[in-house]
Amino acid sequence: MEYPHPPALPKPEAKKLSFTTKFTYGLGELSAAIPGNILSFFFLFFLTNVAGLNASTAGSVLLISKAWDGINDPMIGWLSDHTRSPWGRRYPWIVCGAVPLGVFFVLLWIVPTFSNDGTLNQQALLGYYGIVGVLFYAAFTSVLLPLSALVPELTQDYHERTSLISFKSAFSVGGAIFALVLAQVIFSMVEHPSQKYLVLGIVCATCAVVSVYVSVLGTRKIVLKAQEPETLNAPVPPSLSWRSQIGYIFTNRPFLCVMGIYLCSWLGVQITAAILPYFVINWMGLPDHHFTQVAIAVQGTALTMMFMWSFVSKRVGKKAVYLIGMPLLILAESGLFFLQPGQVGLLYGLAVLAGFGIATAYLIPWSMLPDVVDLDELNSGQRREGIFYGFMVLFQKMGFAIALFLVGKILDWAGFIPSVAGEPNPVQPESALFAIRMIIGPLPTLILICGLVFTYFYPITREVHVQILHQLWERNHKS
Repeated sequence: MEYPHPPALPKPEAKKLSFTTKFTYGLGELSAAIPGNILSFFFLFFLTNVAGLNASTAGSVLLISKAWDGINDPMIGWLSDHTRSPWGRRYPWIVCGAVPLGVFFVLLWIVPTFSNDGTLNQQALLGYYGIVGVLFYAAFTSVLLPLSALVPELTQDYHERTSLISFKSAFSVGGAIFALVLAQVIFSMVEHPSQKYLVLGIVCATCAVVSVYVSVLGTRKIVLKAQEPETLNAPVPPSLSWRSQIGYIFTNRPFLCVMGIYLCSWLGVQITAAILPYFVINWMGLPDHHFTQVAIAVQGTALTMMFMWSFVSKRVGKKAVYLIGMPLLILAESGLFFLQPGQVGLLYGLAVLAGFGIATAYLIPWSMLPDVVDLDELNSGQRREGIFYGFMVLFQKMGFAIALFLVGKILDWAGFIPSVAGEPNPVQPESALFAIRMIIGPLPTLILICGLVFTYFYPITREVHVQILHQLWERNHKS
């Protein structure tokens, strides 16, 4: 789609957001970063090495919960788009979902015993963790999807969105670091395997819930002020049917590119996060505290680089930043496959290198999506942030769920031996060790390369977005 250059058009007003608004909005990301990273780094390991599930059953738990997590995204996105209340479209979902998010997160770290029969207990645990996972992710989506969809409502400015996302991403990375440090502290203080995960769950859930309410208090005046008071409770305008909206999603080239970028970025990152404890402990032969330290090295570097990449983006654009940063992560992922036991210094060096690239995975896709929403408004005349955010996260989570299910299956096929609570870690066969190396190296590398291809074809540059805003401004200010 071509956008003519109209230099005579009035420039839309670009309102700058205050530091307080950006900070409190970013703070809300802790409600995703803290529980999300704990689940990414520890939950599969917890299920196999503490709850005692075999790798296939553990993978099935993740598939069930994450599949539902993906399915509920477009549902909640559509519902939040069509919500009318004195608190606007998004805040009722955020406020009501926060406490259930915390409660169900805690329940994920309990290890109940349903039967003395091992097979029956495995089946019962599959049901327990599957049901609690479904409930947790329903609450998780109710909070995080509407919170993410606030970005286009907070500002329409191209660079302010990148700045706002940099705060969101900084808290995302900072929350990951905090969660990992917290895990290390709690694990050093609590010896019993199941109790230390439960304590970690309680503390992380409390932090997540508090961050949601602080974020709501810090941003609601800006969002509600930007909306006309009479529209807050106004009837919902006519919109496309579900079938039409799904059809439009699959014909919207910019959205498909952003979805592909995000999907590939986070498939690569999350697969690495899930397999990292196995790699550090089983392949490298290091004590478990090295795992959290490696993860902190990755996230600490990403946090440091976040604002640097935001600065660079103002000069070269979002697309160029991703094409510069992501090859660094690809190089690090490839290097992990060749890493040998004893090369601890090189392990930490690759972790730092990975952090450079992961920072762009946090920053760029989410700063691109609001621009896609503006283009959709230009074409359709409607603001549909929720449905776009919902479908984007749907495909990301479905892909992630399938990927983690396959990770569990691959480990099981390779002969991985699950640990028994209270006993030393078993010696893994060579086939399992090779599978761990393949999952942490070649698999995410191929996925990340696909993300670079999607980025190359992404069409909304800085100049194109300026023209979109000009045309929206002209249409909305016609007499």
